[in-house]
Amino acid sequence: MSKFLTGIDHIQIAAPPESEDKARKFYGELLGMEEIPKPENLKGRGGCWFLCGSQEVHIGIQQDFMPAKKAHPGFTVNALEQLKLRLEVANYPFSEELPIEGRSRFFTHDPFGNRIEFLEFE
Repeated sequence: MSKFLTGIDHIQIAAPPESEDKARKFYGELLGMEEIPKPENLKGRGGCWFLCGSQEVHIGIQQDFMPAKKAHPGFTVNALEQLKLRLEVANYPFSEELPIEGRSRFFTHDPFGNRIEFLEFE
């Protein structure tokens, strides 16, 4: 059987209508992701896109939005404790769960209530 999958191009995180400014503040300013332009034919849908390493994070507007409480992206970082402090100063509480061998991690929620994980490999 051939291997069809070669990687992940992007993840999409849902957000409520008219939440682009909050997304830019959290994903862009707080987390430091670079905003990238959406294709012209998709701009009318709202939302915004960011670059995270070589992958993209798409914040998509969902009319009947409900935050993801279990499903979540896991972002790798190179200064986990500094990020934790930055989130704490910005009033984003975090929680730590069972460790995974070889990596430290914690969880928070974006401004829309979606669960987000941050990991640093040891």
